[in-house]
Amino acid sequence: VKLMLLDCMTSIMCSSCLLCAAFFGSLGSSFLYGYNLSVVNAPALYIKAFYNKTWIERYGEPISTETVTLLWSVTVSIFSIGGLFGALSATLIIKVLGRKGTLLLNNSFAVIAAVLLSLGEMSRSFEMLIIGRLIMGVDSGIALSALPMYLGEISPKHFRGMIGQFNSILICLGVFTGQVLGMPELLGQESTWIYLFSFLALPAMLQLCVLPFLPESPRYLLMERRDEAGAEKAFQRFLGKKDVSQELEEVHMEARAQDKLHTVSVLQLLKSPAVRWQLITVIITMACYQLCGLNAIWYYTNGILREAGFTESILPYITLSTGAIETLAAIISGLVIERIGRKPLLIFGFFSMAVFFSLLTVFLNFQDRVSWMPYLSYVCILAVIASFCSGPGGIPFILTGELFEQSYRPAAFMIAGTVNWLSNFAVGLLFPFIQETLQSFSFLVFVAVCILGSIYLYVVLPETKNKTFMDISQSFAKINKMPIPSPAQDATKMQTSL
Repeated sequence: VKLMLLDCMTSIMCSSCLLCAAFFGSLGSSFLYGYNLSVVNAPALYIKAFYNKTWIERYGEPISTETVTLLWSVTVSIFSIGGLFGALSATLIIKVLGRKGTLLLNNSFAVIAAVLLSLGEMSRSFEMLIIGRLIMGVDSGIALSALPMYLGEISPKHFRGMIGQFNSILICLGVFTGQVLGMPELLGQESTWIYLFSFLALPAMLQLCVLPFLPESPRYLLMERRDEAGAEKAFQRFLGKKDVSQELEEVHMEARAQDKLHTVSVLQLLKSPAVRWQLITVIITMACYQLCGLNAIWYYTNGILREAGFTESILPYITLSTGAIETLAAIISGLVIERIGRKPLLIFGFFSMAVFFSLLTVFLNFQDRVSWMPYLSYVCILAVIASFCSGPGGIPFILTGELFEQSYRPAAFMIAGTVNWLSNFAVGLLFPFIQETLQSFSFLVFVAVCILGSIYLYVVLPETKNKTFMDISQSFAKINKMPIPSPAQDATKMQTSL
Protein backbone atom coordinates (compact mmCIF):
# COMPACT_ATOMS: atom_id res chain seq x y z
CA VAL A 1 0.00 0.00 0.00
CA LYS A 2 2.85 2.39 0.84
CA LEU A 3 4.53 1.60 -2.48
CA MET A 4 1.29 2.21 -4.35
CA LEU A 5 0.65 5.55 -2.65
CA LEU A 6 4.26 6.65 -3.14
CA ASP A 7 4.09 5.73 -6.83
CA CYS A 8 0.82 7.61 -7.29
CA MET A 9 1.90 10.75 -5.45
CA THR A 10 5.36 10.89 -7.01
CA SER A 11 3.95 10.59 -10.50
CA ILE A 12 1.18 13.11 -10.06
CA MET A 13 3.46 15.68 -8.44
CA CYS A 14 5.75 15.64 -11.49
CA SER A 15 3.77 18.58 -12.86
CA SER A 16 2.38 21.22 -10.54
CA CYS A 17 0.61 22.76 -13.54
CA LEU A 18 -1.43 19.60 -14.12
CA LEU A 19 -2.31 19.38 -10.44
CA CYS A 20 -3.34 23.05 -10.29
CA ALA A 21 -5.50 22.68 -13.39
CA ALA A 22 -7.25 19.65 -11.92
CA PHE A 23 -7.82 21.23 -8.51
CA PHE A 24 -8.83 24.77 -9.47
CA GLY A 25 -10.78 23.56 -12.50
CA SER A 26 -12.78 21.31 -10.17
CA LEU A 27 -13.02 23.88 -7.37
CA GLY A 28 -15.02 26.33 -9.47
CA SER A 29 -17.06 23.59 -11.14
CA SER A 30 -17.81 20.22 -9.53
CA PHE A 31 -17.24 21.60 -5.99
CA LEU A 32 -20.07 24.06 -6.53
CA TYR A 33 -22.31 21.28 -7.83
CA GLY A 34 -21.72 19.20 -4.70
CA TYR A 35 -22.13 22.23 -2.45
CA ASN A 36 -25.52 23.02 -3.96
CA LEU A 37 -26.72 19.47 -3.38
CA SER A 38 -26.43 19.88 0.38
CA VAL A 39 -26.53 23.59 1.14
CA VAL A 40 -30.34 23.97 0.98
CA ASN A 41 -30.96 21.38 3.70
CA ALA A 42 -29.82 23.38 6.76
CA PRO A 43 -31.71 26.65 6.08
CA ALA A 44 -34.90 24.97 4.84
CA LEU A 45 -37.05 26.15 7.78
CA TYR A 46 -35.66 29.69 7.57
CA ILE A 47 -36.29 29.89 3.83
CA LYS A 48 -39.88 28.74 4.29
CA ALA A 49 -40.31 31.34 7.03
CA PHE A 50 -38.96 33.98 4.64
CA TYR A 51 -41.51 32.86 2.03
CA ASN A 52 -44.31 33.27 4.57
CA LYS A 53 -43.08 36.69 5.70
CA THR A 54 -42.81 37.93 2.13
CA TRP A 55 -46.27 36.57 1.30
CA ILE A 56 -47.82 38.42 4.27
CA GLU A 57 -46.14 41.69 3.23
CA ARG A 58 -47.47 41.32 -0.31
CA TYR A 59 -50.96 39.94 0.22
CA GLY A 60 -51.76 40.67 3.87
CA GLU A 61 -52.32 37.05 4.87
CA PRO A 62 -50.16 34.03 5.80
CA ILE A 63 -49.14 31.69 3.02
CA SER A 64 -51.02 28.40 2.85
CA THR A 65 -49.27 25.13 3.59
CA GLU A 66 -49.82 23.92 0.04
CA THR A 67 -48.35 27.08 -1.48
CA VAL A 68 -45.22 27.11 0.70
CA THR A 69 -44.68 23.44 -0.07
CA LEU A 70 -45.01 24.17 -3.77
CA LEU A 71 -42.59 27.10 -3.62
CA TRP A 72 -40.07 25.03 -1.66
CA SER A 73 -40.37 22.12 -4.08
CA VAL A 74 -39.79 24.47 -7.01
CA THR A 75 -36.79 26.02 -5.24
CA VAL A 76 -35.19 22.60 -4.80
CA SER A 77 -36.14 20.91 -8.08
CA ILE A 78 -35.47 23.85 -10.40
CA PHE A 79 -31.76 23.20 -9.83
CA SER A 80 -32.12 20.01 -11.91
CA ILE A 81 -34.02 21.85 -14.64
CA GLY A 82 -31.21 24.39 -14.82
CA GLY A 83 -28.73 21.54 -14.97
CA LEU A 84 -30.53 20.11 -17.99
CA PHE A 85 -30.43 23.50 -19.75
CA GLY A 86 -26.73 23.75 -18.96
CA ALA A 87 -25.98 20.29 -20.32
CA LEU A 88 -27.88 21.04 -23.53
CA SER A 89 -26.03 24.31 -24.08
CA ALA A 90 -22.56 23.09 -23.12
CA THR A 91 -21.65 21.64 -26.53
CA LEU A 92 -22.18 24.93 -28.36
CA ILE A 93 -20.25 26.94 -25.77
CA ILE A 94 -17.38 24.44 -25.76
CA LYS A 95 -17.19 24.55 -29.54
CA VAL A 96 -16.88 28.35 -29.53
CA LEU A 97 -14.78 28.98 -26.41
CA GLY A 98 -12.92 25.71 -25.89
CA ARG A 99 -12.71 23.71 -22.66
CA LYS A 100 -10.91 26.27 -20.49
CA GLY A 101 -12.84 29.20 -21.94
CA THR A 102 -16.14 27.47 -21.11
CA LEU A 103 -15.05 26.91 -17.51
CA LEU A 104 -14.06 30.56 -17.18
CA LEU A 105 -17.34 31.82 -18.66
CA ASN A 106 -19.26 29.47 -16.41
CA ASN A 107 -18.01 31.33 -13.35
CA SER A 108 -20.20 34.27 -14.35
CA PHE A 109 -23.29 32.09 -13.78
CA ALA A 110 -22.05 31.18 -10.30
CA VAL A 111 -21.40 34.81 -9.36
CA ILE A 112 -24.80 35.97 -10.70
CA ALA A 113 -26.52 33.13 -8.82
CA ALA A 114 -24.67 34.03 -5.60
CA VAL A 115 -25.78 37.66 -5.88
CA LEU A 116 -29.44 36.75 -6.51
CA LEU A 117 -29.54 34.18 -3.70
CA SER A 118 -27.80 36.53 -1.26
CA LEU A 119 -29.99 39.57 -1.98
CA GLY A 120 -33.30 37.71 -2.22
CA GLU A 121 -34.17 38.15 1.47
CA MET A 122 -33.13 41.82 1.54
CA SER A 123 -35.21 42.48 -1.59
CA ARG A 124 -38.20 40.57 -0.18
CA SER A 125 -38.26 38.46 -3.33
CA PHE A 126 -38.49 34.68 -3.20
CA GLU A 127 -38.42 34.80 -7.00
CA MET A 128 -34.76 35.84 -6.76
CA LEU A 129 -34.00 32.67 -4.80
CA ILE A 130 -35.75 30.50 -7.35
CA ILE A 131 -34.05 32.20 -10.31
CA GLY A 132 -30.71 31.99 -8.48
CA ARG A 133 -31.14 28.23 -8.03
CA LEU A 134 -32.05 27.90 -11.72
CA ILE A 135 -28.90 29.77 -12.80
CA MET A 136 -26.79 27.71 -10.41
CA GLY A 137 -28.24 24.61 -12.05
CA VAL A 138 -27.17 25.93 -15.47
CA ASP A 139 -23.67 26.44 -14.04
CA SER A 140 -23.57 22.85 -12.79
CA GLY A 141 -24.90 21.42 -16.06
CA ILE A 142 -22.16 23.16 -18.05
CA ALA A 143 -19.49 22.29 -15.48
CA LEU A 144 -20.24 18.55 -15.47
CA SER A 145 -19.73 18.50 -19.24
CA ALA A 146 -16.76 20.86 -19.69
CA LEU A 147 -14.71 19.84 -16.65
CA PRO A 148 -14.46 16.04 -17.26
CA MET A 149 -13.67 16.79 -20.92
CA TYR A 150 -10.89 19.21 -19.92
CA LEU A 151 -9.40 16.88 -17.29
CA GLY A 152 -9.41 13.90 -19.65
CA GLU A 153 -7.69 15.81 -22.46
CA ILE A 154 -4.91 17.42 -20.38
CA SER A 155 -3.88 14.18 -18.65
CA PRO A 156 -1.35 11.59 -19.82
CA LYS A 157 -3.00 8.22 -20.35
CA HIS A 158 -1.29 6.67 -17.31
CA PHE A 159 -2.92 9.19 -14.95
CA ARG A 160 -6.10 10.09 -16.82
CA GLY A 161 -8.30 8.26 -14.33
CA MET A 162 -6.59 9.74 -11.31
CA ILE A 163 -6.84 13.30 -12.63
CA GLY A 164 -10.42 12.62 -13.73
CA GLN A 165 -11.34 11.64 -10.18
CA PHE A 166 -10.70 15.22 -9.03
CA ASN A 167 -14.22 15.81 -10.38
CA SER A 168 -15.70 13.25 -7.99
CA ILE A 169 -13.50 14.22 -5.03
CA LEU A 170 -14.47 17.89 -5.26
CA ILE A 171 -18.18 16.99 -5.63
CA CYS A 172 -17.95 15.06 -2.35
CA LEU A 173 -15.92 17.83 -0.72
CA GLY A 174 -18.57 20.31 -1.84
CA VAL A 175 -21.33 18.23 -0.23
CA PHE A 176 -19.30 18.00 2.99
CA THR A 177 -18.56 21.74 3.00
CA GLY A 178 -22.26 22.50 2.61
CA GLN A 179 -23.00 20.26 5.60
CA VAL A 180 -20.28 21.87 7.74
CA LEU A 181 -21.15 25.49 6.94
CA GLY A 182 -24.82 24.69 7.54
CA MET A 183 -24.14 23.81 11.17
CA PRO A 184 -25.99 26.04 13.70
CA GLU A 185 -22.66 27.22 15.14
CA LEU A 186 -21.59 28.53 11.73
CA LEU A 187 -24.01 29.80 9.08
CA GLY A 188 -27.07 27.62 9.73
CA GLN A 189 -28.90 30.32 11.70
CA GLU A 190 -31.84 32.58 10.89
CA SER A 191 -29.63 35.67 10.79
CA THR A 192 -26.82 34.17 8.69
CA TRP A 193 -28.35 31.63 6.28
CA ILE A 194 -28.04 33.97 3.29
CA TYR A 195 -24.24 33.78 3.66
CA LEU A 196 -24.45 30.10 2.81
CA PHE A 197 -25.37 31.24 -0.70
CA SER A 198 -22.91 34.15 -0.74
CA PHE A 199 -20.16 31.54 -0.33
CA LEU A 200 -20.91 30.34 -3.88
CA ALA A 201 -18.95 33.27 -5.29
CA LEU A 202 -15.70 32.36 -3.49
CA PRO A 203 -14.74 29.16 -5.41
CA ALA A 204 -15.77 30.83 -8.67
CA MET A 205 -13.55 33.84 -7.97
CA LEU A 206 -10.62 31.60 -7.01
CA GLN A 207 -10.94 29.76 -10.31
CA LEU A 208 -11.11 33.06 -12.19
CA CYS A 209 -7.84 34.11 -10.51
CA VAL A 210 -5.90 30.94 -11.37
CA LEU A 211 -7.32 29.22 -14.47
CA PRO A 212 -6.48 32.03 -16.97
CA PHE A 213 -2.78 31.37 -16.31
CA LEU A 214 -3.08 27.64 -17.11
CA PRO A 215 -3.07 26.19 -20.65
CA GLU A 216 -6.03 25.18 -22.76
CA SER A 217 -6.49 21.50 -23.61
CA PRO A 218 -3.63 20.59 -25.99
CA ARG A 219 -5.83 18.13 -27.84
CA TYR A 220 -8.38 20.87 -28.47
CA LEU A 221 -5.66 23.26 -29.64
CA LEU A 222 -4.15 20.78 -32.06
CA MET A 223 -7.20 18.98 -33.44
CA GLU A 224 -9.78 21.76 -33.48
CA ARG A 225 -7.72 24.97 -33.59
CA ARG A 226 -4.83 23.54 -35.65
CA ASP A 227 -2.43 25.31 -33.27
CA GLU A 228 0.49 22.88 -33.01
CA ALA A 229 2.82 25.35 -31.30
CA GLY A 230 0.20 26.09 -28.65
CA ALA A 231 -0.52 22.39 -28.16
CA GLU A 232 3.19 21.65 -27.73
CA LYS A 233 3.58 24.37 -25.09
CA ALA A 234 0.46 23.12 -23.29
CA PHE A 235 1.75 19.54 -23.23
CA GLN A 236 5.13 20.75 -21.94
CA ARG A 237 3.54 22.65 -19.06
CA PHE A 238 1.05 19.94 -18.12
CA LEU A 239 3.57 17.08 -18.32
CA GLY A 240 6.52 18.96 -16.88
CA LYS A 241 8.97 17.99 -19.63
CA LYS A 242 10.34 19.47 -22.86
CA ASP A 243 10.13 16.42 -25.12
CA VAL A 244 6.45 15.86 -25.82
CA SER A 245 6.88 14.44 -29.32
CA GLN A 246 5.28 11.13 -28.32
CA GLU A 247 2.16 12.86 -27.02
CA LEU A 248 1.94 15.08 -30.10
CA GLU A 249 2.28 12.07 -32.40
CA GLU A 250 -0.51 10.27 -30.54
CA VAL A 251 -2.82 13.24 -31.16
CA HIS A 252 -1.66 13.51 -34.78
CA MET A 253 -2.52 9.85 -35.37
CA GLU A 254 -6.02 10.37 -34.03
CA ALA A 255 -6.34 13.55 -36.10
CA ARG A 256 -5.32 11.70 -39.28
CA ALA A 257 -7.91 9.02 -38.59
CA GLN A 258 -10.55 11.76 -38.28
CA ASP A 259 -9.17 14.09 -40.91
CA LYS A 260 -12.46 14.24 -42.79
CA LEU A 261 -14.59 14.40 -39.66
CA HIS A 262 -15.62 17.68 -38.11
CA THR A 263 -17.18 17.83 -34.65
CA VAL A 264 -20.34 15.78 -35.02
CA SER A 265 -23.81 16.81 -33.90
CA VAL A 266 -25.94 14.89 -31.43
CA LEU A 267 -28.08 13.54 -34.28
CA GLN A 268 -24.99 12.34 -36.17
CA LEU A 269 -23.71 10.67 -33.02
CA LEU A 270 -27.02 8.89 -32.47
CA LYS A 271 -26.99 7.63 -36.07
CA SER A 272 -23.34 6.53 -36.18
CA PRO A 273 -22.92 2.73 -35.98
CA ALA A 274 -19.19 3.17 -35.27
CA VAL A 275 -19.89 4.38 -31.71
CA ARG A 276 -23.23 2.72 -31.04
CA TRP A 277 -22.12 0.60 -28.08
CA GLN A 278 -19.99 3.35 -26.61
CA LEU A 279 -23.11 5.52 -26.58
CA ILE A 280 -25.28 2.77 -25.08
CA THR A 281 -22.65 2.16 -22.41
CA VAL A 282 -22.45 5.83 -21.44
CA ILE A 283 -26.25 6.16 -21.31
CA ILE A 284 -26.63 3.07 -19.10
CA THR A 285 -23.73 4.02 -16.84
CA MET A 286 -24.94 7.59 -16.39
CA ALA A 287 -28.52 6.44 -15.76
CA CYS A 288 -27.27 3.99 -13.11
CA TYR A 289 -25.25 6.83 -11.57
CA GLN A 290 -28.51 8.60 -10.69
CA LEU A 291 -30.92 5.64 -10.42
CA CYS A 292 -28.73 3.51 -8.10
CA GLY A 293 -30.46 5.04 -5.07
CA LEU A 294 -27.90 7.26 -3.39
CA ASN A 295 -30.17 10.33 -3.48
CA ALA A 296 -32.97 8.30 -1.90
CA ILE A 297 -30.75 7.15 0.98
CA TRP A 298 -30.93 10.61 2.56
CA TYR A 299 -34.67 10.12 3.04
CA TYR A 300 -34.07 7.50 5.74
CA THR A 301 -30.90 8.77 7.41
CA ASN A 302 -32.37 11.10 10.05
CA GLY A 303 -35.21 8.70 10.82
CA ILE A 304 -32.79 5.84 11.44
CA LEU A 305 -30.66 8.05 13.68
CA ARG A 306 -33.72 9.02 15.72
CA GLU A 307 -34.65 5.34 16.11
CA ALA A 308 -31.11 4.68 17.35
CA GLY A 309 -31.75 7.15 20.19
CA PHE A 310 -29.79 10.16 18.98
CA THR A 311 -31.37 13.46 20.01
CA GLU A 312 -32.34 16.14 17.49
CA SER A 313 -29.59 18.44 18.78
CA ILE A 314 -26.78 16.10 17.73
CA LEU A 315 -28.30 14.77 14.48
CA PRO A 316 -26.50 17.38 12.32
CA TYR A 317 -23.14 16.33 13.77
CA ILE A 318 -23.78 12.63 13.19
CA THR A 319 -24.92 13.38 9.63
CA LEU A 320 -21.51 14.94 8.96
CA SER A 321 -20.12 11.41 8.93
CA THR A 322 -21.90 10.76 5.63
CA GLY A 323 -20.10 13.66 3.93
CA ALA A 324 -16.78 12.61 5.46
CA ILE A 325 -17.22 9.01 4.24
CA GLU A 326 -18.09 10.30 0.76
CA THR A 327 -14.94 12.39 0.53
CA LEU A 328 -12.64 9.71 1.95
CA ALA A 329 -13.97 7.01 -0.40
CA ALA A 330 -13.58 9.31 -3.41
CA ILE A 331 -9.96 10.12 -2.48
CA ILE A 332 -9.10 6.44 -2.05
CA SER A 333 -10.73 5.66 -5.39
CA GLY A 334 -8.62 8.36 -7.03
CA LEU A 335 -5.44 6.85 -5.60
CA VAL A 336 -6.13 3.30 -6.74
CA ILE A 337 -7.97 3.79 -10.03
CA GLU A 338 -4.82 3.48 -12.16
CA ARG A 339 -3.87 0.25 -10.37
CA ILE A 340 -7.26 -1.44 -10.26
CA GLY A 341 -8.91 0.05 -13.34
CA ARG A 342 -12.26 1.64 -14.13
CA LYS A 343 -14.25 -1.52 -14.83
CA PRO A 344 -13.50 -3.36 -11.53
CA LEU A 345 -14.21 -0.26 -9.46
CA LEU A 346 -17.53 0.36 -11.21
CA ILE A 347 -18.70 -3.24 -10.88
CA PHE A 348 -17.50 -3.47 -7.28
CA GLY A 349 -19.27 -0.21 -6.41
CA PHE A 350 -22.63 -1.11 -7.94
CA PHE A 351 -22.56 -4.71 -6.64
CA SER A 352 -21.60 -3.57 -3.12
CA MET A 353 -24.47 -1.07 -3.17
CA ALA A 354 -26.86 -3.91 -4.10
CA VAL A 355 -25.58 -5.99 -1.16
CA PHE A 356 -25.87 -3.20 1.40
CA PHE A 357 -29.26 -2.05 0.10
CA SER A 358 -30.48 -5.64 0.57
CA LEU A 359 -29.12 -5.72 4.13
CA LEU A 360 -30.63 -2.31 4.83
CA THR A 361 -34.04 -3.59 3.73
CA VAL A 362 -33.75 -6.47 6.21
CA PHE A 363 -32.56 -4.25 9.05
CA LEU A 364 -35.30 -1.68 8.48
CA ASN A 365 -37.97 -4.36 8.75
CA PHE A 366 -36.59 -5.51 12.11
CA GLN A 367 -35.82 -2.03 13.40
CA ASP A 368 -38.86 -1.86 15.71
CA ARG A 369 -38.22 -5.29 17.22
CA VAL A 370 -34.52 -5.16 18.08
CA SER A 371 -33.08 -2.17 19.95
CA TRP A 372 -29.65 -2.24 18.31
CA MET A 373 -30.90 -2.78 14.76
CA PRO A 374 -30.92 0.98 13.87
CA TYR A 375 -27.16 1.04 14.40
CA LEU A 376 -26.73 -1.68 11.78
CA SER A 377 -29.04 0.25 9.46
CA TYR A 378 -26.86 3.33 9.80
CA VAL A 379 -23.71 1.29 9.14
CA CYS A 380 -25.38 0.07 5.94
CA ILE A 381 -26.12 3.65 4.92
CA LEU A 382 -22.45 4.57 5.37
CA ALA A 383 -21.44 1.44 3.42
CA VAL A 384 -23.79 2.35 0.55
CA ILE A 385 -22.29 5.85 0.39
CA ALA A 386 -18.72 4.51 0.45
CA SER A 387 -19.55 1.95 -2.25
CA PHE A 388 -21.01 4.64 -4.48
CA CYS A 389 -18.01 6.94 -4.14
CA SER A 390 -15.52 4.10 -4.70
CA GLY A 391 -16.41 4.00 -8.40
CA PRO A 392 -19.96 4.85 -9.57
CA GLY A 393 -19.71 8.36 -8.11
CA GLY A 394 -17.03 9.59 -10.52
CA ILE A 395 -16.03 7.06 -13.14
CA PRO A 396 -19.12 7.59 -15.39
CA PHE A 397 -17.82 11.09 -16.16
CA ILE A 398 -14.34 9.73 -16.90
CA LEU A 399 -15.75 7.07 -19.22
CA THR A 400 -17.77 9.61 -21.19
CA GLY A 401 -14.53 11.32 -22.13
CA GLU A 402 -12.57 8.11 -22.72
CA LEU A 403 -14.99 6.11 -24.86
CA PHE A 404 -15.21 8.74 -27.61
CA GLU A 405 -12.63 10.29 -29.88
CA GLN A 406 -12.30 14.06 -30.25
CA SER A 407 -14.96 14.67 -32.89
CA TYR A 408 -17.64 12.74 -30.98
CA ARG A 409 -16.81 13.92 -27.46
CA PRO A 410 -18.84 17.18 -27.14
CA ALA A 411 -22.03 15.53 -28.44
CA ALA A 412 -21.42 12.53 -26.16
CA PHE A 413 -21.20 14.80 -23.12
CA MET A 414 -24.44 16.52 -24.11
CA ILE A 415 -26.25 13.18 -24.23
CA ALA A 416 -24.63 11.98 -21.00
CA GLY A 417 -25.53 15.23 -19.26
CA THR A 418 -29.12 15.04 -20.47
CA VAL A 419 -29.46 11.48 -19.17
CA ASN A 420 -27.85 12.51 -15.88
CA TRP A 421 -30.19 15.42 -15.16
CA LEU A 422 -33.35 13.70 -16.42
CA SER A 423 -32.57 10.68 -14.23
CA ASN A 424 -31.93 12.97 -11.28
CA PHE A 425 -35.30 14.64 -11.84
CA ALA A 426 -37.01 11.25 -12.21
CA VAL A 427 -35.67 10.02 -8.86
CA GLY A 428 -36.84 13.16 -7.09
CA LEU A 429 -40.26 12.90 -8.72
CA LEU A 430 -40.91 9.16 -8.42
CA PHE A 431 -39.17 8.05 -5.21
CA PRO A 432 -41.79 9.55 -2.83
CA PHE A 433 -44.48 7.47 -4.60
CA ILE A 434 -42.27 4.36 -4.60
CA GLN A 435 -41.55 4.85 -0.91
CA GLU A 436 -45.23 5.35 -0.09
CA THR A 437 -46.15 2.15 -1.93
CA LEU A 438 -43.29 -0.16 -0.94
CA GLN A 439 -42.21 1.44 2.37
CA SER A 440 -38.90 -0.08 3.53
CA PHE A 441 -38.89 -2.46 0.54
CA SER A 442 -38.42 0.51 -1.81
CA PHE A 443 -34.66 -0.06 -1.78
CA LEU A 444 -35.16 -3.34 -3.63
CA VAL A 445 -35.82 -1.25 -6.76
CA PHE A 446 -32.30 0.11 -6.47
CA VAL A 447 -30.92 -3.37 -5.82
CA ALA A 448 -32.27 -4.39 -9.21
CA VAL A 449 -30.77 -1.30 -10.91
CA CYS A 450 -27.34 -1.92 -9.36
CA ILE A 451 -27.28 -5.62 -10.25
CA LEU A 452 -28.40 -5.06 -13.84
CA GLY A 453 -25.86 -2.26 -14.22
CA SER A 454 -23.08 -4.51 -12.88
CA ILE A 455 -23.98 -7.31 -15.29
CA TYR A 456 -24.04 -4.98 -18.29
CA LEU A 457 -20.66 -3.45 -17.40
CA TYR A 458 -19.12 -6.89 -16.88
CA VAL A 459 -20.29 -8.11 -20.28
CA VAL A 460 -19.81 -5.02 -22.45
CA LEU A 461 -17.33 -2.53 -20.97
CA PRO A 462 -13.63 -3.01 -21.84
CA GLU A 463 -10.96 -1.79 -19.46
CA THR A 464 -9.71 1.66 -20.48
CA LYS A 465 -6.80 2.32 -18.14
CA ASN A 466 -3.43 3.10 -19.78
CA LYS A 467 -5.05 3.13 -23.24
CA THR A 468 -5.10 5.90 -25.80
CA PHE A 469 -8.44 7.13 -27.12
CA MET A 470 -7.71 5.29 -30.38
CA ASP A 471 -7.00 2.05 -28.49
CA ILE A 472 -10.31 2.35 -26.65
CA SER A 473 -12.16 2.83 -29.93
CA GLN A 474 -10.47 -0.32 -31.22
CA SER A 475 -11.82 -2.20 -28.19
CA PHE A 476 -15.38 -1.51 -29.36
CA ALA A 477 -14.74 -2.26 -33.05
CA LYS A 478 -15.81 -5.90 -32.82
CA ILE A 479 -19.05 -5.34 -30.89
CA ASN A 480 -19.95 -2.42 -33.17
CA LYS A 481 -19.29 -4.65 -36.20
CA MET A 482 -17.45 -1.70 -37.73
CA PRO A 483 -13.76 -2.56 -38.28
CA ILE A 484 -11.61 0.49 -37.62
CA PRO A 485 -8.10 0.73 -39.06
CA SER A 486 -5.46 0.81 -36.38
CA PRO A 487 -3.38 3.96 -35.87
CA ALA A 488 -0.33 2.08 -37.14
CA GLN A 489 -2.13 1.25 -40.38
CA ASP A 490 -3.19 4.88 -40.75
CA ALA A 491 0.40 6.02 -40.24
CA THR A 492 1.64 3.49 -42.80
CA LYS A 493 -0.90 4.68 -45.34
CA MET A 494 0.11 8.26 -44.70
CA GLN A 495 3.78 7.51 -45.18
CA THR A 496 3.04 5.50 -48.34
CA SER A 497 1.02 8.33 -49.84
CA LEU A 498 3.85 10.73 -49.08
